[in-house]
Amino acid sequence: MAVAETLPSLTIDGVPLKVKLARAERSRKLKAVGLVLPLFAFVVLTFLYPIVVLAQKSILNEETIGRLTRTNEALANWDGVSVPDEAAFAALAVDLKQAQERREASEIAKRINSEFSGAMSRFKSVTRKVADMESGPYKEVFLSSDEIWSDPALWRVIRSVSNTYTPYYWLTAVDLRQGAEGLERAPAGEAIFLDVYARTFWIAGVVTVLTLILGFPVAYLLATQPAHRANILMIFVMLPFWTSLLVRTTAWFVLLRSEGPLNDLAEMIVNNRFEMIFTRFGTIVAMTHIQLPFTLLPIYSVMKTIPPSHVRAARSLGAGPFHAFWKVYFPQTVPGIAAGCLLTFILCLGYYITPALVGGPRDQMVSYYVAYYMNNVINFGQAAALGMMLLIITMVLYWAYNRLVGIDKMKLG
Repeated sequence: MAVAETLPSLTIDGVPLKVKLARAERSRKLKAVGLVLPLFAFVVLTFLYPIVVLAQKSILNEETIGRLTRTNEALANWDGVSVPDEAAFAALAVDLKQAQERREASEIAKRINSEFSGAMSRFKSVTRKVADMESGPYKEVFLSSDEIWSDPALWRVIRSVSNTYTPYYWLTAVDLRQGAEGLERAPAGEAIFLDVYARTFWIAGVVTVLTLILGFPVAYLLATQPAHRANILMIFVMLPFWTSLLVRTTAWFVLLRSEGPLNDLAEMIVNNRFEMIFTRFGTIVAMTHIQLPFTLLPIYSVMKTIPPSHVRAARSLGAGPFHAFWKVYFPQTVPGIAAGCLLTFILCLGYYITPALVGGPRDQMVSYYVAYYMNNVINFGQAAALGMMLLIITMVLYWAYNRLVGIDKMKLG
């Protein structure tokens, strides 16, 4: 018996059904891409591209790129320990002459001064001397102008900044520097950033714990109240969002100052006034108030999804109120607690306005130093390195959170 060939299914217009479905699927995917493309372009231009620029600035010698080319070539084979030869001095003199003509010598001096304190005035002085010279020898001129030119440490800095890329900003961000023998710890008077990171983590951690302690009972109250009452209470929770961060911080400045209402109340009760402004206490109190809704709302959103029958079932099986809450209800709120605490902790890492207004000099966090190097010192490389370091820390924390959440889900599964 002959087996009839299976004919492909056709649509009404004679096109194979399989081809028609493939075209429809492709059209659907193209429409989806078209809808997502504007958002993707916006994210790339406003988020990813600035991060790439920030990372680039943190490793570039912007002030000296192309301005110390001869010096870089002359110091390529230098041992880094002895005083360089005449060729290196001559190359630096020619580079400084050209930089002086283009009015760029001060930028070179400023860049080197950031790594070698006191170099700026010496560079300006020797630049004026070599600018009038038509030929060498230059080494004697440099050495006679100041004995600092015989210091190999200065020449190591010059060689470092004459390269296109530098690890200096990243090393400084972790209190390291490049020495004659390799990497070494920065002197005690210059090693500040590890303490700043520790301070930032400590303040962020304390604020996160306080917002959890204060926010969890309120979230539970909101989740267990009737809808009309919960809505009224939610208005008070959302009220801080109706005012700007600066206004809320300024309000705490007024409350915490020596002549403020809180100290007036303290004087009435204990006949004493306390120093609350420009202190770590004031910083933590103000940040806790600002961050409280960010911890509370994720916990509340999870609590609303927990059926009340779970606790009632535990009670009916003989569990006491606390045991039923701790063994049945609380474990179901852990995802909300994790999300709220992570959100608060990450936001606290980048705080700038609140510590700057109500905190003291030893209460400033990483963001303060990013702003300091951007606005006061005009050192974009160091600001970029600190910003990137903070971004990396945040990403690592987010990755660790995802890992922990994934492990917990596997265990529950």
